[in-house]
Amino acid sequence: MKIPFWKMHGAANDFILVDDRAQTFPAADRDWLARVASRRTGVGCEGVILIQPSDNADFRMRFFNPDGGEVEMCGNGARCVARLAFEIGVATELMSIDTVAGILKAQVLGEAVRLTMTEPQELLMNRTLSTDDGPLACHSVNTGVPHVVVPVDDLDGCDVMALGRMIRYHADMAPAGTNVNVIMTSGPDTIRVRTYERGVEAETLACGTGMVASALVAQQLGMVSAPVTVMPASGDQLHVDFTFSDGVPADVTLLGPAVHVFQGNLDVAS
Repeated sequence: MKIPFWKMHGAANDFILVDDRAQTFPAADRDWLARVASRRTGVGCEGVILIQPSDNADFRMRFFNPDGGEVEMCGNGARCVARLAFEIGVATELMSIDTVAGILKAQVLGEAVRLTMTEPQELLMNRTLSTDDGPLACHSVNTGVPHVVVPVDDLDGCDVMALGRMIRYHADMAPAGTNVNVIMTSGPDTIRVRTYERGVEAETLACGTGMVASALVAQQLGMVSAPVTVMPASGDQLHVDFTFSDGVPADVTLLGPAVHVFQGNLDVAS
């Protein structure tokens, strides 16, 4: 069996997307998904995204990490799937997307998409983690998936792999683990972000939910004010807007690119 797919990226965060409204995609085969996601022996991606039917929205988005495990959602992936859904007639320019994290709203603006995120949860400022090198100050928030944010003075010199892996597997983050973002300001209402992604288990060039988490924390720390321009490792500029009421974030949007790369077919053994 051959399954048509689209390869897309949002700020160099790349995905395989499949129109699975017939629900025939072998999503339960984690080993096969991992082979497809492999950069040396497969198509290569940081996530596999399915478009499926939904009773609550224009369509359901299912997201699988490169290890084959399913997670709640992905901000960059949601922008890509929104553009694709519009282009293949699944939804109009203004749409709703059903995810495990909740219902998202999206607006397609040419090659860019504005995504209205689910309401962030569990914003915890000024946490302290015990580490082998002493206490580590950090902050955390769930923007659809869990994120820890660590401000630093030298973003380029930070060992994001080592720091990210340590926090991701820290006992305080068990059992699900967390994504980790390292941030610093780079101009008026502008931050740079480097992200270690759970499931990818490496630093990635961008993470949509991570950029949102980073912007929210940076605002709470007085580093920036909304709207915030966020620059991930890819060098792209994305824009995060939001409001705060009594320390609770709301009306969170993420505006950024959703770019086509190529189309192909996945081979599935019968």
